[in-house]
Amino acid sequence: MRTRLTVVLLALMATLFALQEAAAASVGKIESLQPPAWLDRGGLTVPAAPGIELLAGDTLRTGKGARLLIGLSEGSIVRLGENATFEVTKADRKSGVFTAALAVIEGAFRFTTRAAGKLQARDVQIRVARNATIGIRGTDLWDRGRDDKDIVCLIEGKIDVTGNDNKTSRLDQPLQFFQSTRNAPPEPISFLDVKQLEIWAVETDLEAGKGATEGGQWKLVVSGFATRDAMLAASRNLRDAGYGVEKSAGNTLRIDKLASEAEANGLGEKLTAEFKLPTVKAVK
Repeated sequence: MRTRLTVVLLALMATLFALQEAAAASVGKIESLQPPAWLDRGGLTVPAAPGIELLAGDTLRTGKGARLLIGLSEGSIVRLGENATFEVTKADRKSGVFTAALAVIEGAFRFTTRAAGKLQARDVQIRVARNATIGIRGTDLWDRGRDDKDIVCLIEGKIDVTGNDNKTSRLDQPLQFFQSTRNAPPEPISFLDVKQLEIWAVETDLEAGKGATEGGQWKLVVSGFATRDAMLAASRNLRDAGYGVEKSAGNTLRIDKLASEAEANGLGEKLTAEFKLPTVKAVK
């Protein structure tokens, strides 16, 4: 009975998500990720996966060692590092201007406007944890919000940063740097060493061999379960842990769209060690 209920519940969740996406304007979509990661919507939680359309009100969360890349519909890319929480508060497009309110509640974040999107008129506000708000009209920046300190570094373009003292500073030179602790006013704007930026940038970049999905043709197939119930239990555990597994023919599971054989094997080694899976194989 529990097995049947689980299958029905998963089907209903998938249908609900599809209906919500069809009924609402898309803010963008998940382009690639390095799991584990989750999408929270309307009280439901599912593993994040490439191709999911994002709507106003959605929250994305990443786990340990994870990365997530989002393509916004106005032509920018959002990259999230591990243990991050990202909210799409609102988004709209009126008179050709894309407006959005985003929030980085926790973790490292990078916002980059693609070359093709630089002519798009935009008014994007990004709240960094509780300490700063960034106004964006086309740029490249990196930031990180943590319990102790918020950091914003301009890479290209210009941004306005409002700190917890309600004062706004304009950053319009590459490597200008804003930082603020929770219980003190922001420090004076300064310049960051490019080597430090290179170190920080790694926190939001996909890592080789960690299971990156970029619309690839490889998949990871998990087989060898003694019973269907054992397979469904493993599916529940993996999905709850932020891995987008799907049921396949027979008592098998699969994770699709992996970027390469190396990514599939790397993810397989991780999941085998963590979840004691029976047989894991990379397949194209």
